Amino acid sequence: MAKIIEIAYRPRKWAIKFLHDFFGRFIVLVLHRRAGKTTAVLNHIQRYAVDSALERERLEFLIKDKSVINELLRKRRLYAYIAPTYKQAKNIAWQILKDISKDIPGLLKNEAELYIQYPNGSRITLFGSENVDALRGIGLAGGASDEDSQQPSNLFSEVISKCLADFLGFWIFLGTPKGKNEFYRRYKNAQTTEGWQAVFRTIDDSLREEEDFTISVLRQSLEDDRKIVEQGLMTQEEFDQEWYCSFESAVKGAIFAKALALARKERRIGGVPHDASQKVFTVWDLGKGANMAVGFYQRSFNQVKKIDYWEGSGNEGLPTAIKVVLEKSYVYGGHFAPHDINAIDLSTGKTRIEAAKKLGIDFKVVPMMRVNERINAGQLMFSKLWIDENKCIRWLDAISQYQREWDEKLGKFKDEPLHNWASHGADEFTYAAIIENQMVGDDNNIGITWEMPPKSFDPYA
Repeated sequence: MAKIIEIAYRPRKWAIKFLHDFFGRFIVLVLHRRAGKTTAVLNHIQRYAVDSALERERLEFLIKDKSVINELLRKRRLYAYIAPTYKQAKNIAWQILKDISKDIPGLLKNEAELYIQYPNGSRITLFGSENVDALRGIGLAGGASDEDSQQPSNLFSEVISKCLADFLGFWIFLGTPKGKNEFYRRYKNAQTTEGWQAVFRTIDDSLREEEDFTISVLRQSLEDDRKIVEQGLMTQEEFDQEWYCSFESAVKGAIFAKALALARKERRIGGVPHDASQKVFTVWDLGKGANMAVGFYQRSFNQVKKIDYWEGSGNEGLPTAIKVVLEKSYVYGGHFAPHDINAIDLSTGKTRIEAAKKLGIDFKVVPMMRVNERINAGQLMFSKLWIDENKCIRWLDAISQYQREWDEKLGKFKDEPLHNWASHGADEFTYAAIIENQMVGDDNNIGITWEMPPKSFDPYA
């Protein structure tokens, strides 16, 4: 007979249904602040880690071949919890995971690498998405991305989905909205796609249905925040985002929030086709893998079109990126890179600009400017920017998340932007703003027009 282990956890009512009724592979949890989502998700993952019978039940829901199921159950099961940063994973989830697992005998707990290994060999490890390459090649039976709205938009599609493939693993996307980005698109997809589940709960849902001590505290906190809004110390948008899961609010400190909102209002984001009669200019932010970003632009008169965007994944370097760019069907008028294109590659003894020229791209160097000067140039260019949403969707996610960091001690935003996954797409764009007037060719004095999106156009519909 299987041993029953009682965990000191009392789930919220929304979590009871989630913990017991879901056997699909993908679920999106859109929940207000302090809804208990991280604790519920870690409990969910732990149940599958320790209970092979429960994992068998999930697999039987998905496939009918018992021999395949038996083979999968013989494999060691690994699970991952991913926060936007490793520090957040440690601060938010590590203590919770230790608390909910402490009554399970025979645990192996690793404080240095943030993992707990169970007696059956299953393991839950905490990660930050700033080092998501550490996950590549690992087979996962399940896991979750917390604060998914702040994660790189290609995290799941390029890394996690491949990690889950060999196990038909499950994945949970959870968080509170931070604008309309990949988390929003996942939620909308989950509402209509078979095999996906969506949960959406505001503070009113919890106050109406829940009864524990925490809910009493949240009721008072909600009223206190209403007063803070009245005092002008919190915006209504922030209040609605955190308590009512509004996707309409911009990220706090988002540098291009107003410019992006105006572009949407003026319907400059949507279908923006490549004009074959004009040359295309590329602007690069140099790095490896996801730190490599390339924007593709066309310019005419007082309009700039961002027709395409590419960013790396894995460990691709300059040769791979150059191959991708040259294989596109565009006729190029020039390629621009920041000053570090002149850096010497120690493995070859040559500069990167020399190596790139041999591979087919003769770079022009973007003048050095302070980051805030580049941002100012980007604000000016944004007012005349048209963006192809389909080809630039990752860039739109990045630019919406590009933000200044809040200094708790000084009570104001820091001068320098927060450096994270969103920085590379933003840097590429601000470099483009500096050299905008150089995006000209012999045939670039031709006026261009393209069909305006209809008035009812909604890029998120």
